[in-house]
Amino acid sequence: MNRLRIIGRLTAIILGLAIALIIHGIWRLFCLPSPWPRLFLGYVGRVVGARTRTLGIPLRRDVVFLANHLSWIDILLLAGRTGAVFVAKQELASVPVIGWLCTLNRTLFVARADRLGVADQIDRLRAALAQGWAVTIFPEGTTGDGHTILPFKPTLLAALSPPPPGIKVQPVRIDYGDATDEIAWVGDEPGQSHALRVLARRGTFTATLDFREPFAPEGDRKAIAAEARARIEARRED
Repeated sequence: MNRLRIIGRLTAIILGLAIALIIHGIWRLFCLPSPWPRLFLGYVGRVVGARTRTLGIPLRRDVVFLANHLSWIDILLLAGRTGAVFVAKQELASVPVIGWLCTLNRTLFVARADRLGVADQIDRLRAALAQGWAVTIFPEGTTGDGHTILPFKPTLLAALSPPPPGIKVQPVRIDYGDATDEIAWVGDEPGQSHALRVLARRGTFTATLDFREPFAPEGDRKAIAAEARARIEARRED
């Protein structure tokens, strides 16, 4: 049954991709901004079983979303809900199909180990923000277990010090509820094994995207990271 479930979901994803690419091509042919990469990513989230519940109101542009990170599913859900582009590790660009899809969604690839290239990465991030994009960063720098928020690595937040005009930071808490331990990608599990484990999972699960109150970035990158982390960790009052 697990194998059949994996095959069924992969087939649905491939068919959805074929349809989305055709419509995306038509959009681009007429020089229209295409929503189809975002819609396709959201569709894949549903195929793997996620049913998104949104709390709060996400900003549409001129925003940096700072979110905790549990799984590759985070990208599907956030992209599908907000249309944001992502800052992702450079290694993802070379993954077949996945890297290409990331490029369609205008992903900003960074080499986390390249300390000499940090200034260039920050410049590219500032350029994206100057165009009014919504950008998502996972400041933990890795995936966590979903029960605790790891320390934030503030390096790329130097792009917000000083902030481009009108930019806000909106913290986001991602929560997979009862399915957290099954969905979270922690430890040394290979990416392929984790993907197959999620695809083989039976049934659906509720994925909560909790958009916290946005704030104007002030102070240095460490202060911005600390404020965002505190808002993510805080108990929701409403």
